[in-house]
Parts: sequence; structure tokens; C-alpha cells
Amino acid sequence: MVDDLGPDYGVKTLFLARDITATLVSLPANPDVPARGAMLYVHGFIDYFFHDHVARHFADKGWSWYALDLRRNGRSLRAGQEPWYVGELTEYYEEIDLAMQQIRDDGHTNIVLMGHSTGGLTVSMWAHDRGAARSISALVLNSPWFDLQESLFMRTVGTWAVRAIAKIRPLANIPQTFVGVYPQSLHRSARGEWMFDPRWKPLTSQSVKYGFLATIRAHQARLHRGIDVGVPVLMLHSDKSLLGLTTWDDGAQSADIILDVEQMKQWLPKIGDNITDAPLPGAVHDVFLSEKSIREKALTTIDEWLEHLG
Repeated sequence: MVDDLGPDYGVKTLFLARDITATLVSLPANPDVPARGAMLYVHGFIDYFFHDHVARHFADKGWSWYALDLRRNGRSLRAGQEPWYVGELTEYYEEIDLAMQQIRDDGHTNIVLMGHSTGGLTVSMWAHDRGAARSISALVLNSPWFDLQESLFMRTVGTWAVRAIAKIRPLANIPQTFVGVYPQSLHRSARGEWMFDPRWKPLTSQSVKYGFLATIRAHQARLHRGIDVGVPVLMLHSDKSLLGLTTWDDGAQSADIILDVEQMKQWLPKIGDNITDAPLPGAVHDVFLSEKSIREKALTTIDEWLEHLG
């Protein structure tokens, strides 16, 4: 099967329990450079993998690239499914485990795991729960979702309410939506430079389910108590946040308008001992979709960090 990104990419359907599927996209390393190993990328909420420039950068450095479209996301979304929904974050472990097995079957032993936003929380918890030091060499986090970007009241009393409602009506919509300023700041049809499929990454506001936010808050609480991912960690993020936008602001293209970067820095020490924090001035929420010089700096930062690890 030829992927939407072109004939250089492989695409494999991963068959999961209860007739659910995920999708593993791959790009082989450049055979003309020394082989380094493999990278596995896990996307965030209401997202999928379309970052051809990132995959090709690392492939040209000798890394075989792999990326998951998680269940009910992107290439994996099927008719009749609740888009982007998961009621327990650990459900995603199934496709991560299968992807890891495929990467090992392809002959790779040096594996770097990478997660963006919700994917950053997911891979951190997976690394802790699975004892990742046995299977990966390093963890790269791209603006991970380590806390709720709301007031203290919402992070405490509001969270208790979310958990209570989720037990009864997990698929009910929370009376708040993600405003479409961020995807519009990215897509070429609006104010950005990227082409992605709006069926899989919509340009308009989308509802969040109580069940989804409840499991996010439960695992953020686990992380806040302290976990150990067992491997070196590099965290990339913007140097500032601009939260609460409901209409266009030019600052949307030079700040994280989705998550609070101060929360990322606050909780990073809770995931392990060997951590590196790398703020990127002017970056957006997905640092790889920032203005060209900034995204190139993000990629170079990862290259240099991995070289230092040896």
C-alpha cells in the first residue's frame, strides 16, 4: 500500500483487540550513510503523522523512521468509530508494543521513542510501565501534556467533577471546545504553511469527552507523584505560552497556544533523573511545525543530543 506521503513510505495496519486497528508508517534510513537505529513517533490529540520533513531529516542521518497513527486517529480512523477517543490511556500501549516488535523484527536494537503533546504523556507513562530501558535507548518529548492548562480550581475541583461524570457518561461532551486558532495557524488554506488532511486534523473546534479527559488527568496525577522512564530524556518546547485565544492573534505563530510551557518545565524532573530541557524561542506547540529556522533548530538539537549520548 502506498501512503499519502508518497511511494518512499511503507504503511502497515496493526490489528488490535476488539476489531480496532492502528497504523504504522515507515521510511527507511538513507543507505548511503551509517545506520544509527530507529525512531518511533507518537502523535498528540486530534492529530496524525504527516511530518515528511521530520522523517526525511532523520532518515538522512541514518535513522529508520516509524510513526504511529493511534487507534481512531488519522489513517486508523474507521466509519462508526468515535473519532480520537480513548477511555483509558494505557489502551495505546497495545499499538506501541506491536510497533516496537515490528521495529525489532526489522533488525533495530537502538530505538528512540518520541511523543508530541498527549503522545508525550503517553510515551512517558508507557516507558515507566513497560520498563523501557529494556527496549529503548532514549525518549524525546515535543511539548508534552503534563498538566491541565487551567486554573487551580479546574485542576482540583474541576478534575473531581470530570472523573465523577466520566464514570456515568464517558462519551458526553465537556461544555468547552478546542478553538480552531491553532490548526488554522498551521494549515496552508488559512494562515500556515502546512498541508494536512482536515478530516484527521480538523480546522474547527472539536469537543472533548469526559472519559478522555478523566484518563488524562489520572495519568498526569501518576506522573506528578513521580515515575521513572529509565532512559535519557530530551524535552523540546516553546519559550512561552499564549493561552485562551478565541480569535486570531499574530502571536499564535510564535508561542504555544495549546499548553502551558511552565507546567512542562515544572513536571519534567518527575519523570526521571537524566533529563534535558531545551526551550526554543518562537516555537509553536508542535515544535516541528514552527517557522523554518526554529524547526531546523529543533531537529539539530535532537541530532546533537543523540550524538552526545553516543
